Amino acid sequence: MKKQNKRYWWILSLSMIIVGLISCNKKYEGEENSLETIRNANNRVTYKKSSLDSLQAINLITSQKVQDLLDLSTLYTSGNKDTEIDSVIYTQMQAHFMTKDSNNLKPLLKEMDSLKVRFAKVNNLTTSKAVIEKDTLDFANFDVEYYDKKRTYITTVNRKAQYFLKASPVKFQKEFKFYFANFYKKEIDSIKTTKPAN
Repeated sequence: MKKQNKRYWWILSLSMIIVGLISCNKKYEGEENSLETIRNANNRVTYKKSSLDSLQAINLITSQKVQDLLDLSTLYTSGNKDTEIDSVIYTQMQAHFMTKDSNNLKPLLKEMDSLKVRFAKVNNLTTSKAVIEKDTLDFANFDVEYYDKKRTYITTVNRKAQYFLKASPVKFQKEFKFYFANFYKKEIDSIKTTKPAN
Protein backbone atom coordinates (compact mmCIF):
# COMPACT_ATOMS: atom_id res chain seq x y z
CA MET A 1 0.00 0.00 0.00
CA LYS A 2 2.84 2.40 0.85
CA LYS A 3 4.61 1.58 -2.44
CA GLN A 4 1.42 2.25 -4.37
CA ASN A 5 0.91 5.62 -2.64
CA LYS A 6 4.53 6.54 -3.28
CA ARG A 7 4.23 5.63 -6.97
CA TYR A 8 0.99 7.63 -7.25
CA TRP A 9 2.68 10.64 -5.61
CA TRP A 10 5.63 10.46 -8.05
CA ILE A 11 3.34 10.22 -11.09
CA LEU A 12 1.28 13.14 -9.84
CA SER A 13 4.40 15.24 -9.14
CA LEU A 14 5.90 14.48 -12.53
CA SER A 15 2.62 15.37 -14.27
CA MET A 16 2.46 18.71 -12.45
CA ILE A 17 6.05 19.54 -13.37
CA ILE A 18 5.40 18.75 -17.04
CA VAL A 19 2.24 20.89 -17.08
CA GLY A 20 4.18 23.70 -15.37
CA LEU A 21 6.97 23.56 -17.95
CA ILE A 22 4.53 23.58 -20.84
CA SER A 23 2.66 26.59 -19.47
CA CYS A 24 5.94 28.47 -18.84
CA ASN A 25 6.93 28.03 -22.46
CA LYS A 26 4.00 30.08 -23.76
CA LYS A 27 5.40 32.43 -26.41
CA TYR A 28 4.15 35.73 -27.82
CA GLU A 29 2.89 35.09 -31.34
CA GLY A 30 1.82 38.61 -32.34
CA GLU A 31 3.56 41.03 -34.65
CA GLU A 32 6.86 42.68 -33.82
CA ASN A 33 6.45 46.21 -32.44
CA SER A 34 8.05 48.67 -34.84
CA LEU A 35 7.96 52.24 -36.03
CA GLU A 36 4.94 51.19 -38.11
CA THR A 37 3.10 50.88 -34.77
CA ILE A 38 3.75 54.57 -34.09
CA ARG A 39 2.49 55.57 -37.51
CA ASN A 40 -0.77 53.64 -37.07
CA ALA A 41 -1.48 54.47 -33.41
CA ASN A 42 -2.02 58.20 -33.64
CA ASN A 43 -5.67 58.30 -32.40
CA ARG A 44 -6.83 60.54 -35.27
CA VAL A 45 -9.54 58.16 -36.45
CA THR A 46 -13.17 59.18 -36.08
CA TYR A 47 -16.13 56.80 -35.96
CA LYS A 48 -19.58 57.39 -37.46
CA LYS A 49 -22.59 57.03 -35.21
CA SER A 50 -23.77 54.05 -37.28
CA SER A 51 -20.52 52.15 -36.60
CA LEU A 52 -20.99 52.57 -32.83
CA ASP A 53 -24.51 51.15 -32.68
CA SER A 54 -23.62 47.64 -31.61
CA LEU A 55 -21.86 46.43 -28.48
CA GLN A 56 -19.65 44.23 -30.65
CA ALA A 57 -18.42 47.27 -32.62
CA ILE A 58 -17.67 49.23 -29.44
CA ASN A 59 -15.79 46.25 -27.96
CA LEU A 60 -13.74 45.91 -31.16
CA ILE A 61 -12.83 49.61 -31.27
CA THR A 62 -12.01 49.65 -27.55
CA SER A 63 -9.86 46.54 -27.89
CA GLN A 64 -7.93 48.14 -30.79
CA LYS A 65 -7.35 51.33 -28.78
CA VAL A 66 -6.15 49.40 -25.71
CA GLN A 67 -3.79 47.34 -27.90
CA ASP A 68 -2.49 50.50 -29.62
CA LEU A 69 -1.66 52.10 -26.27
CA LEU A 70 -0.01 48.92 -24.97
CA ASP A 71 2.10 48.56 -28.15
CA LEU A 72 3.28 52.15 -27.87
CA SER A 73 4.04 51.65 -24.18
CA THR A 74 6.16 48.56 -24.82
CA LEU A 75 8.11 50.47 -27.47
CA TYR A 76 8.63 53.37 -25.08
CA THR A 77 9.71 51.28 -22.08
CA SER A 78 12.12 49.23 -24.21
CA GLY A 79 13.93 52.40 -25.31
CA ASN A 80 16.14 54.87 -23.47
CA LYS A 81 13.24 57.30 -22.88
CA ASP A 82 15.47 60.22 -23.82
CA THR A 83 15.74 60.09 -27.60
CA GLU A 84 13.74 62.01 -30.18
CA ILE A 85 11.84 58.89 -31.22
CA ASP A 86 10.99 58.22 -27.55
CA SER A 87 9.44 61.68 -27.27
CA VAL A 88 7.41 60.99 -30.45
CA ILE A 89 6.18 57.70 -28.95
CA TYR A 90 5.28 59.46 -25.70
CA THR A 91 3.33 62.13 -27.61
CA GLN A 92 1.45 59.38 -29.47
CA MET A 93 0.57 57.71 -26.15
CA GLN A 94 -0.71 61.00 -24.72
CA ALA A 95 -2.90 61.48 -27.82
CA HIS A 96 -5.05 58.60 -26.53
CA PHE A 97 -6.11 60.81 -23.59
CA MET A 98 -8.21 63.97 -23.61
CA THR A 99 -5.89 65.68 -21.12
CA LYS A 100 -2.14 65.55 -21.74
CA ASP A 101 -1.14 64.71 -18.17
CA SER A 102 1.92 62.52 -17.50
CA ASN A 103 0.02 60.92 -14.58
CA ASN A 104 -2.25 59.21 -17.15
CA LEU A 105 0.62 56.93 -18.17
CA LYS A 106 2.60 56.51 -14.94
CA PRO A 107 0.84 53.36 -13.59
CA LEU A 108 1.08 51.59 -16.96
CA LEU A 109 4.72 52.49 -17.61
CA LYS A 110 5.74 51.68 -14.03
CA GLU A 111 4.19 48.22 -14.28
CA MET A 112 5.81 47.51 -17.65
CA ASP A 113 9.21 48.72 -16.43
CA SER A 114 9.09 46.62 -13.28
CA LEU A 115 8.18 43.44 -15.21
CA LYS A 116 10.54 44.24 -18.13
CA VAL A 117 7.69 43.82 -20.62
CA ARG A 118 8.52 43.89 -24.33
CA PHE A 119 5.22 42.61 -25.77
CA ALA A 120 1.63 42.84 -24.52
CA LYS A 121 -1.56 41.26 -25.79
CA VAL A 122 -5.16 42.19 -24.91
CA ASN A 123 -7.69 39.41 -24.24
CA ASN A 124 -11.25 39.01 -22.92
CA LEU A 125 -12.22 42.67 -23.26
CA THR A 126 -15.74 43.58 -22.18
CA THR A 127 -17.32 47.00 -21.85
CA SER A 128 -19.80 48.16 -19.24
CA LYS A 129 -21.50 51.30 -18.04
CA ALA A 130 -21.60 52.62 -14.48
CA VAL A 131 -24.10 55.19 -13.23
CA ILE A 132 -22.75 57.65 -10.67
CA GLU A 133 -25.28 60.27 -9.62
CA LYS A 134 -26.46 61.57 -13.03
CA ASP A 135 -23.39 60.59 -15.05
CA THR A 136 -23.04 57.40 -17.09
CA LEU A 137 -19.42 56.29 -17.36
CA ASP A 138 -18.00 53.77 -19.84
CA PHE A 139 -15.47 51.16 -18.73
CA ALA A 140 -13.45 48.44 -20.40
CA ASN A 141 -12.40 45.42 -18.37
CA PHE A 142 -9.69 43.27 -19.96
CA ASP A 143 -6.81 40.86 -19.44
CA VAL A 144 -3.30 41.74 -20.58
CA GLU A 145 -0.71 39.05 -21.24
CA TYR A 146 2.85 40.28 -20.75
CA TYR A 147 5.88 38.83 -22.56
CA ASP A 148 9.61 39.57 -22.28
CA LYS A 149 12.11 40.39 -25.04
CA LYS A 150 12.50 36.67 -25.83
CA ARG A 151 8.70 36.51 -26.34
CA THR A 152 8.42 34.33 -23.22
CA TYR A 153 5.24 34.65 -21.17
CA ILE A 154 5.62 36.64 -17.93
CA THR A 155 2.12 36.98 -16.46
CA THR A 156 -1.51 37.93 -17.13
CA VAL A 157 -3.06 40.89 -15.32
CA ASN A 158 -6.66 42.06 -15.22
CA ARG A 159 -7.08 45.77 -15.77
CA LYS A 160 -9.83 48.34 -16.09
CA ALA A 161 -9.88 51.51 -18.15
CA GLN A 162 -12.41 54.31 -18.33
CA TYR A 163 -13.04 55.69 -21.82
CA PHE A 164 -15.40 58.05 -23.62
CA LEU A 165 -16.44 58.97 -27.12
CA LYS A 166 -16.23 62.70 -27.83
CA ALA A 167 -18.34 64.22 -30.60
CA SER A 168 -16.11 65.33 -33.45
CA PRO A 169 -18.26 66.63 -36.34
CA VAL A 170 -16.66 66.09 -39.75
CA LYS A 171 -18.35 67.57 -42.84
CA PHE A 172 -21.67 68.04 -41.00
CA GLN A 173 -21.82 64.36 -39.99
CA LYS A 174 -22.00 63.20 -36.41
CA GLU A 175 -18.70 61.44 -35.74
CA PHE A 176 -16.84 60.56 -32.55
CA LYS A 177 -13.26 60.27 -31.36
CA PHE A 178 -12.18 57.72 -28.79
CA TYR A 179 -10.27 58.81 -25.66
CA PHE A 180 -9.25 57.19 -22.40
CA ALA A 181 -10.17 59.06 -19.20
CA ASN A 182 -8.26 56.64 -16.93
CA PHE A 183 -6.00 53.73 -17.74
CA TYR A 184 -4.68 51.30 -15.07
CA LYS A 185 -5.90 53.40 -12.16
CA LYS A 186 -7.03 51.44 -9.12
CA GLU A 187 -9.53 54.00 -7.84
CA ILE A 188 -11.91 53.36 -10.76
CA ASP A 189 -12.35 49.75 -9.61
CA SER A 190 -14.47 50.93 -6.66
CA ILE A 191 -17.56 51.86 -8.71
CA LYS A 192 -20.60 50.39 -6.96
CA THR A 193 -23.54 50.53 -9.39
CA THR A 194 -22.85 48.78 -12.69
CA LYS A 195 -25.00 47.55 -15.52
CA PRO A 196 -24.18 45.79 -18.82
CA ALA A 197 -23.29 48.03 -21.76
CA ASN A 198 -26.02 48.47 -24.38
